Amino acid sequence: MANLGNPTNTIEILKKYNFNFQKKFGQNFLIDSNVLEHIIDAAEITKDDLVLEIGPGIGTMTQYLAEHAREVVAVEIDETLIPILQDTLSSYDNVTVINDDILKVDLKKLADERNGGRPIKVVANLPYYITTPIIMGLFENEVPLKSITIMIQKEVADRMQAGPGTKDYGALSLAVQFYAKPEVVLQVSPGCFIPKPGVGSSVIRLTRYEEMPIRVQDEKKLFSLIRASFNQRRKTLVNGLGNAGALKTASGKSVPVTKEDVQNALAKMELSPTIRGEALTLEQFARLSELL
Repeated sequence: MANLGNPTNTIEILKKYNFNFQKKFGQNFLIDSNVLEHIIDAAEITKDDLVLEIGPGIGTMTQYLAEHAREVVAVEIDETLIPILQDTLSSYDNVTVINDDILKVDLKKLADERNGGRPIKVVANLPYYITTPIIMGLFENEVPLKSITIMIQKEVADRMQAGPGTKDYGALSLAVQFYAKPEVVLQVSPGCFIPKPGVGSSVIRLTRYEEMPIRVQDEKKLFSLIRASFNQRRKTLVNGLGNAGALKTASGKSVPVTKEDVQNALAKMELSPTIRGEALTLEQFARLSELL
């Protein structure tokens, strides 16, 4: 089968099937073989690996993954791409294409059945509009993961690896860093895609912690606290959390929080009563969550 990392071959396939890009699916197909090889290298794909690809498009990266992995499972939501994938991947017997919404697929079951419950590697060129729900779904649903190597909007990648006190630091930074070590491995210009997106992209690798560096009794409560702390970013924690009124917990109950509760907890942590959420580290948020 023709290598789809070559723009000419991509255009031929799109014409052959009279394919129309769907804006609602955020479709931008990679047409740069150097970038594709970089992604495979960054993901450290080997013949032992089961790789989950999210949004294979016309199968460009799938071809590269199939050459390096033991098995590839590609989940594609757009049914008009299925006949194209059957064509472009016809020479690979180690690829399974599932036509479904990735947010509705039982990925834990998939890893159990196809990889004996061992950690899988996720590789994707993700649509920008749905990056965060997909990433958090992978982490929160306890899918056994080794790493997630994804092409995403540069701005989102910057937020994922930002630290306290920076403008990019926020709820997404903390959520990702709770589960994994983020590392941007490549910057990608709009010219590497068809059609060209309006923004630059980054390839980021999230390496899942084997041993969680931070443990809390209730993860849902921690993330509820973090979201409330950044909902009103310019407010102090005392005011922001006091205005939120309550924190959600794993059991579905709400824990009421007053400004006085927050002041007392910050005092125990020897932090200023006027501190803002953007100044706290993940460890400090974890401690605050346990105190409230």
